[in-house]
Amino acid sequence: MKPQLQAFDRLLTIMDELREKCPWDRKQTMESLRYLSIEELYELSDAILEGDDEEIKKELGDIMLHLVFYAKIASETGKFDIADVLNGICEKLIVRHPHIYGDVKVTDEEEVKRNWETIKLGEGKKSVLEGVPNSLPAMVKAHRIQEKAKGVGFEWNNTEDVWKKVQEELAEFKEEASKENNHDKLENEFGDLIFSLINYARFIGVNPEDALERTNKKFIKRFQYIEMKALENGQVLQNLKLEEMDVYWEEAKKLK
Repeated sequence: MKPQLQAFDRLLTIMDELREKCPWDRKQTMESLRYLSIEELYELSDAILEGDDEEIKKELGDIMLHLVFYAKIASETGKFDIADVLNGICEKLIVRHPHIYGDVKVTDEEEVKRNWETIKLGEGKKSVLEGVPNSLPAMVKAHRIQEKAKGVGFEWNNTEDVWKKVQEELAEFKEEASKENNHDKLENEFGDLIFSLINYARFIGVNPEDALERTNKKFIKRFQYIEMKALENGQVLQNLKLEEMDVYWEEAKKLK
């Protein structure tokens, strides 16, 4: 048996034992695991952005445990088991890759994506956007919506046109921002502006969610440097003038 299969079999065996003997594991349901799974996915995302291979390996293990856990719970009521899950994804991959497992010819990855969406519609999907979860964070959701639309040819022709759209939306937002008592309209225009920026980022190969999260991490690191320096110098952060904070901020920017 391959070592990968041995390791997977070991996990399945441990899962069976935990479900039988551990009070906490026996108590869990799909609903109780749901929020924990979401947390694990975010922890994996953090590890990937940090480039921490050891942490990525650890978080993948946690997620793998959750996948096995869900399948184990379902098997107890005869709904499905882990074999059904794995065979199901295998069949889906085979059907949706006719250029590998059939006689369809493709020239590039974009054609693969278009075929994928066409096949999904043939499976009974009424819209190419059905596969975008309603509960996704707004920025991730916008990015996926745009990718889905692109998959069936609804896409800008060139980068310049996308940037013109960004400038157009920015002008409309600035116009609304100059007015008073129009919060709803201002919010709508800001949403349009963000959507267009996400479109531009996607068009030039930048993942907007990753980009913003990297900026979040960078800001946190630099702001915490300001807090540390204030503490070291016996200063109260709230009493510092902005100019004094800026001195520490510039110091933080020079650090890796």
